[in-house]
Amino acid sequence: MRDSIYYWKCDRPATLHGVGREEGRASGLSLVPALRALLAGHFPGVTSIQPAGGKGNHHTYLLDYAEGRAFVRVEDGPERDGHLAMESRVMAGVAAAGVPVPKVLFTDTERTAVPFAVQVIEYFDCTDLNHLHRDGRLPLERIAVEIGRGIAWWQGVPVSGYGPFDPRATADTGRLTGYHETYGRYFHLQLDRHLRLLVEAEFLTEAEAGGIRGAVEDCAGLLDLAHGCLVHKDLALWNIMGTEKEIRAFIDWDDAIAGDPVDDLSLLACFHPAPVVQAAVEGYESVRSLPTDFPQRFWLHLLRNMIVKAVIRCNSGYFDQKPGGAFLMAPGQSGPAFRAFSREKLLTAYRGLIQRESLARL
Repeated sequence: MRDSIYYWKCDRPATLHGVGREEGRASGLSLVPALRALLAGHFPGVTSIQPAGGKGNHHTYLLDYAEGRAFVRVEDGPERDGHLAMESRVMAGVAAAGVPVPKVLFTDTERTAVPFAVQVIEYFDCTDLNHLHRDGRLPLERIAVEIGRGIAWWQGVPVSGYGPFDPRATADTGRLTGYHETYGRYFHLQLDRHLRLLVEAEFLTEAEAGGIRGAVEDCAGLLDLAHGCLVHKDLALWNIMGTEKEIRAFIDWDDAIAGDPVDDLSLLACFHPAPVVQAAVEGYESVRSLPTDFPQRFWLHLLRNMIVKAVIRCNSGYFDQKPGGAFLMAPGQSGPAFRAFSREKLLTAYRGLIQRESLARL
């Protein structure tokens, strides 16, 4: 199913499923009896299953049982997607590379016992780094160095092909294997559609969309990778658990792909200014060298990622939010201000790419 998907949250057939969780609370509660019956057969002494209030595209729960507490994720979309099983496999590879991730305790994506996919992972008794950052308690540049090291370490996980991982090919080869033979084919998936949606939403003008399309075509050579590496693809502070002093775990590997080593570094620039990104680059370089043509590849991937994020934000109504209305917005930031921020980030990437600017222009 994911062979035609660039990014699941904006390209899945049921595009808005799970994006707004207010309307999903009742359905999430309705799943608890079946979920409890399933997990009681695998976890001793289940005492409670309570909604965890996750803000992603899965229903989330806290499972209390005889041996402690665990975190549960449920995918109940109409596509009957079984990608949680692939995510569990990705996390095993990342853990083997020495990167802190939650232990996977249980996965069931068959939908025979229950009509949804389930993943149970280790629970961490700490918050995500975004909460600390919003409260002004996170030494972000110091933590960014550790994030950069983590990126470099998980790029050592063996992968083949490009794009989202194909479960059949992965089973056949014993290695995480993307659906696509070339990175360029994956990179261009849905690009025209994404740009058209942004024009229709009046986020971009026709001229801006045309210029972006042309700039990407002019940089086609940057997509000729000899081989890919593991990319988290949804790297943000809310997907990192920890404290003011340390990272405890990188979470939410659902969107992981085989791709370009610059991609995850560019994702940090979707939210943070140059000093934070430079700190992450410093951490990365303490483990492995930057790839050639780093600045241009960085701008190209920041541009592609901001196009995706703008599509999701337009579709999900983030730009209509009241101040502080969404977890990914800065404290006190209104929807229109978030729109202006998102648009400027996208156009900054476009200018950086065509003018060959340094990262200092972030």
